[in-house]
Amino acid sequence: MTVSMLIDCDPGIDDALALALAAGSEALDLRGITTVGGNVGLDLTTANALALRDFLDLGDVPIVPGCSGALVRGPMDAAHVHGAGGLGDAVLPPAVRAIADGHAVDFIISTLRDNPGEITLVATGPLTNIALAVRKEPRIVTWVRDFVIMGGSYTRGNHNPAAEFNILTDPEAAAITFNAGWTTTQVGLDVTLTARVTTRVLDRMRDLGRLSSLILPSVQYYAPITAESGPALHDAVAVAHVIDPTLLTLTPAEVRVETAGHYTTGMTVTDFNSPTPNTQVATHLDVDRFWDLMITSYGRLAGRLG
Repeated sequence: MTVSMLIDCDPGIDDALALALAAGSEALDLRGITTVGGNVGLDLTTANALALRDFLDLGDVPIVPGCSGALVRGPMDAAHVHGAGGLGDAVLPPAVRAIADGHAVDFIISTLRDNPGEITLVATGPLTNIALAVRKEPRIVTWVRDFVIMGGSYTRGNHNPAAEFNILTDPEAAAITFNAGWTTTQVGLDVTLTARVTTRVLDRMRDLGRLSSLILPSVQYYAPITAESGPALHDAVAVAHVIDPTLLTLTPAEVRVETAGHYTTGMTVTDFNSPTPNTQVATHLDVDRFWDLMITSYGRLAGRLG
């Protein structure tokens, strides 16, 4: 069965490789890409999304830019991780086609409204666009098929000891999103940090033709790669879950976002014993099957790209 997906993202190395996974999957029908400021500024995340659409042969999938910064806080980015342009050392041809008209918030609302119960909404960046969509049209929580985020953690942070980057960038938006009345599937650091590109995985990615010119320089920029460890492809795990929901073990919990803590702002406070769960929290990833899915999808896309 094909799943229709709308992705809100901030490309970003791992967002780019998640889009490549979506492009190579026979199980997904990508209905749109909305962009948000996050890993780098909105102008760059949008430019990267446009270039990726052409490079990955995504056709006429609409790309709609959204919010450049958080609801109430100052700007943050992760250019020190993703490079000044956002894609590490990868260099893509300039985009041929332009952005779609409108704003991401309105596009999210209209897409879900016009396709009730059909669209899986995936967010792999800060949740600013999603929060504003919920505030503007609360009924989207009933129109969506599933809502999946890459963000947060029940054990640790990565941008600071308590908080994961996507949540910390706009904790108020994350709090709105988790409290919106839908059941969120949270793919957090607890599982994404097990999806690491080791030398063995990297070797499986080398023979992918033109696609390798995106994957190899971006992944190798991201973090050192050894036989035991390497960069984690966080966002791809969220997309992989949409393709194959059996890859992740999900545990119900109540998740709230800390917005006022001096040391813990952005923390996703997770109560696995709550009688009122609002989230399905990913607690385990079948790593070997994840990489088999990734390489198979990449191989299919590489065959198409040449």
